[in-house]
Amino acid sequence: MQRRNSLGLLRLGFSIAAVDVAKIDKRVSSLSNAPQPHRKILDMKIRSRIALLMFLLTTSLSLPVASYGDEGMYLFNDLPVETLKQKHNFEPDSQWADHLRLSSVRFNSGGSGSFISSDGLVLTNHHVASDTLHKLSTPELNLIEDGYLAKTLDQELKAPDLELNQLVSIEDVTQRVNDAVKPGASSDDALKQRRGVISTIEEESFEKTGLRSDVVTLFGGAKYHLYRYKKYTDVRLVWAPETKAAFFGGDADNFEYPRYNLDATIMRVYEDGKPAKLDNFLRWSSEPLQEGELVFVSGNPGRTQRIFTVAALKFLRDDRLPYVLDFLRRKEILMQQFGLEGTEQARRARDELFGIQNARKAYTGMLAGLQDPQTFVTKQAREEKLLSELQDNQANKELAAAWTEIAEIQDDKREMLKQTVSLRSTLFDTAMQIVLLTAEDLKPNDQRLHEFTDASRDSKLQSLLSEAPIYEDLEQVKLTDELSRLTVLRGADDPLIQEILDGKGPRERAAALIEGTKLVDVAFRKQLIEAGNEAVEESNDPMIQLARKLEAEYRRIRERNEQIEERERQAYAQVTQAVTQIEGTGGYPDATFTLRLAFGTVKGYIEDGKHIDPTTNFAGAYQHAEAHKGQDDFDLPESWMNAKSEVDLQTQLNFVCTADIIGGNSGSPVVNRDGELVGLIFDGNIQSLTSDYLYSDEQARAVSVSGVGIIEALRSIYNAQSLADSIGK
Repeated sequence: MQRRNSLGLLRLGFSIAAVDVAKIDKRVSSLSNAPQPHRKILDMKIRSRIALLMFLLTTSLSLPVASYGDEGMYLFNDLPVETLKQKHNFEPDSQWADHLRLSSVRFNSGGSGSFISSDGLVLTNHHVASDTLHKLSTPELNLIEDGYLAKTLDQELKAPDLELNQLVSIEDVTQRVNDAVKPGASSDDALKQRRGVISTIEEESFEKTGLRSDVVTLFGGAKYHLYRYKKYTDVRLVWAPETKAAFFGGDADNFEYPRYNLDATIMRVYEDGKPAKLDNFLRWSSEPLQEGELVFVSGNPGRTQRIFTVAALKFLRDDRLPYVLDFLRRKEILMQQFGLEGTEQARRARDELFGIQNARKAYTGMLAGLQDPQTFVTKQAREEKLLSELQDNQANKELAAAWTEIAEIQDDKREMLKQTVSLRSTLFDTAMQIVLLTAEDLKPNDQRLHEFTDASRDSKLQSLLSEAPIYEDLEQVKLTDELSRLTVLRGADDPLIQEILDGKGPRERAAALIEGTKLVDVAFRKQLIEAGNEAVEESNDPMIQLARKLEAEYRRIRERNEQIEERERQAYAQVTQAVTQIEGTGGYPDATFTLRLAFGTVKGYIEDGKHIDPTTNFAGAYQHAEAHKGQDDFDLPESWMNAKSEVDLQTQLNFVCTADIIGGNSGSPVVNRDGELVGLIFDGNIQSLTSDYLYSDEQARAVSVSGVGIIEALRSIYNAQSLADSIGK
């Protein structure tokens, strides 16, 4: 989760979780890129993670209907009240839960946050905010590197396309969704019927309430809930520290602990041009956390795959993850080479490069665990035992067919894995989205692609009409590489490739497209959208024309993938039913980048025979910098060095707890029993590597910035007394 979430970073014909994307997610560092003194340590860490993954896979079923230790990402309308009462002598009431829910927000860029004042202040991570910091930066004002502090309201900088979502209500619509799918319907018909009723539910809700309305699939398709959100689209930057403070220790310390990071940023939401007036926001605890203290995390974990069967995990191991990693390594080299052309090129590529590197590390770690030959041995035995019990029970016998169906579906996924016509550049993606939007506008709402329905249209328009800068030199490099990659995937003699290249090589074709398009101009985009489908079809803009050429193939591939997803959804609904029949009900569904509550205790752990304390302080940060003197990633910013004599060095800076988190939880508030903010999730340690698939609280820990540490930094380092005084009030 450090740096940035991978959520939404890629769509390679399948979903990649962050991570998150507001950022997935950070997992394991590449040994080849690690500083020499850390390579041996990292190698030992990776080996230990593989061993732990093997152990956990032998003791955990595919479907987490029951939780272990402090495991669980619970729905706010189904909190583990009895578990908390029995294990921690705490019983959250509806008022406590509602206040926490309404004080929490989701970032559309991939991440979480919380309201921390009555006048609209929002707390999140620096790496969740990095996308906005990048878009607001210029060659003269590098916000990511240098940080920012608005001394007055008129100095707060408006984000060009950021949307924050506050979850207002949840409604179970499972019966209505299931009733719309006719018995015996084919997967194709079921997909259309389910898509239609979901669009209708969302449209009715949006028209009735004016709130963003999303139907969320839970338990692999066993349940459907309608989530209604209040949207905030006027979001402004108030304060961000320097990267040297937010990502202190760099790659060497990433996913390690102890940590000494100030990975925090403060924004503000506005309504009608004024700071929003909020009834629900988190008060701030003035006390440092103690070991053993119970804490709660309210955030939006990205995507977990704890429901996956053995066959599905093998597909990840043998096909999907290797394919993704090849893609990421290619893009990493591309962005690094572009950055070597100059200081400004490096600045322009920086945010995207960090996201790519973060995703590459995440999937490297996942693949390392899944590739061990012993990983699936006992896992397979346990699955066979479960299937045997189903076969022995006549009432449940037919449910066993779900595992066979899922195995067959993986073959279809392999077939579709490399089928794509997506060209990952901002300008081409904008062109394709405009082509799709204006075409979908002609259809009845319940027949449109999900992101173009009435309930989703405003969010789509905000993205398409973003004022964020588009750098044409970077776009040309990216589009050239994408045209070359697509030529390799489909073959140079493919008729569609020949039509795309139009008699040119990838470099020349990309140059002509970038030079000829007007999509860099926001006013042109707006005019084209408002003119509608006919104007788009008649447009002579070369990027729009290219998108139109690829539209039919894009729709074919997407429709095929959605049919596969529908089959898999139905199969996993049966898996859920089968395990529930045998083991009983309870637990939590896989994460869906929607609001969840996790809990745990502040707790150290044993690593390599050594006890790791659960908390760090400012003194440790300065000592860490001195111990690594001469290494750039361990240089604290000048502001910290100048203020050292003013800082209370014993103030808590970071801490770990046993709460169950993944990418998407970045920026989540950590609160105590009284609902007061005590911390800010920003990472997981290396032992949390396998959290996408399974959980253990033996060593896995969520890493947070301490609330008292943030206040100390604002007052003593950043001279932001007024901002510090307004927090929690």
